[in-house]
Amino acid sequence: MSLLYFCNVGKIITMETKLLEGNEAIELGAKLIQDGEVVVFPTETVYGLGADAFNVDAVKKIYLAKGRPSDNPLIVHIYSKDQIKDLVSFISQDAKLLIDTFMPGPITIIMPKADSIPKEVTGGLDTVGIRMPSHPIANAFLKACKTPIAAPSANVSTHISPTNAEDVFEDMQGRVPLIIQGGKSDVGIESTIVDMTGDIPTILRPGGITQEMIANVLGACESFKGKVTVAKAPGMKYKHYAPLCPMVIAETFDSMINEYNRVKSEGKNPIIIARDDVIQKLNGERYIDVGINADETMRNIFASMHEGQRIADYIICQDFGEDGKNASVMNRVNKAAGGVRV
Repeated sequence: MSLLYFCNVGKIITMETKLLEGNEAIELGAKLIQDGEVVVFPTETVYGLGADAFNVDAVKKIYLAKGRPSDNPLIVHIYSKDQIKDLVSFISQDAKLLIDTFMPGPITIIMPKADSIPKEVTGGLDTVGIRMPSHPIANAFLKACKTPIAAPSANVSTHISPTNAEDVFEDMQGRVPLIIQGGKSDVGIESTIVDMTGDIPTILRPGGITQEMIANVLGACESFKGKVTVAKAPGMKYKHYAPLCPMVIAETFDSMINEYNRVKSEGKNPIIIARDDVIQKLNGERYIDVGINADETMRNIFASMHEGQRIADYIICQDFGEDGKNASVMNRVNKAAGGVRV
């Protein structure tokens, strides 16, 4: 299928988007990367939109396909820890500990970049985020590419991140030549980003590796609390993860029901995103179930938002709390809702 799209940067992209799986997809994806194209590939966090990290023209195609601001840095993906030494100028002892403990896995470690990494990848910064996915298809694809891959999430800028190939296709068809299918992402939200260039390891974006988990390894870790003027990591400065319809966060069960009834009385078609324990108390309200605990909620939150924007025109999401992985989920929910609470 060939479609026309206007990018945020004012250009039109039109191409056939193939949706493939298995060795055929990996081989074609690697060839496209070596030819300077972009390719969507699965990871355990979300699907990524990748290009050769050393090819400036290819990296620019990522920004074009997404309509992404060029000062929003990308993450460099690798298949082997041996690649790190060629991508950074310094690896601290604490960074080595994190690499040994959590890689491969849902973590991105920010370190001083090597001269070989173009500033188009880092948003003009002298640091770079390095990630080694644990997804077997991602690993096979990255190895076949024979080059580090710069990649953000595979969605139009500000839209919901995708955790399956179908959601990627819905958002990116006509913008990319290939989507490699790899099933549903196991983690379900983007990687934890930890900055190792300061005095204290600092989480810039929470994810499946929590602050407590990192502190248990390093003895100290803090979360970024300041005002963002320069984004050292994706997800910090710009609007992210937003569904196409309005979304709010319900602080209590009563406020959830009141908002549902209010919106419905205005002729809208609302839906509730919540966990099992809340859903059991509903009385005929439409809902999407995100599971019974923080891990299941994290795995399902983006997919539930995709479903919500397809079948409803107003989303009311439960407040899942701020403990452990719930805090990582709520980081995405708060951004998706623009901080609007009822």
